[in-house]
Amino acid sequence: MDKAVGKGIGEVVFASVAAAIFYLLAAAVFAVVVKAYAPSQAVVTTVNWTIKGVGAFVSALIFVHKKRALVKGAAAGAAGCILAMLLFAAIGGGFRVTAFFPLELLYCAVLAALGAILGAKLRKES
Repeated sequence: MDKAVGKGIGEVVFASVAAAIFYLLAAAVFAVVVKAYAPSQAVVTTVNWTIKGVGAFVSALIFVHKKRALVKGAAAGAAGCILAMLLFAAIGGGFRVTAFFPLELLYCAVLAALGAILGAKLRKES
């Protein structure tokens, strides 16, 4: 395998794992808020999507480097979203995939791609 390809795969893996860990930690903190205040389902859904968007954006911003940042960022966002779904299914005891899941994948992929592009522009690499 080419060294650049391996490095790119590593960036995507690091970014997607970081995003999934962020989702888990932020969702655990939000679960405490949900338990205490019992917000509506719309609020819970909105906050969950916001948590995923922030995690995808920031993880791609940090871990994805210049070369092919758009593609690697989008892949990391989608992979992070799928990984989070699998982790939540393992913790919660089952899959809960809705009709909005493809839209959620696209949302995470787009935000991670934007984060990767911004990170590539801000990063000072040779």
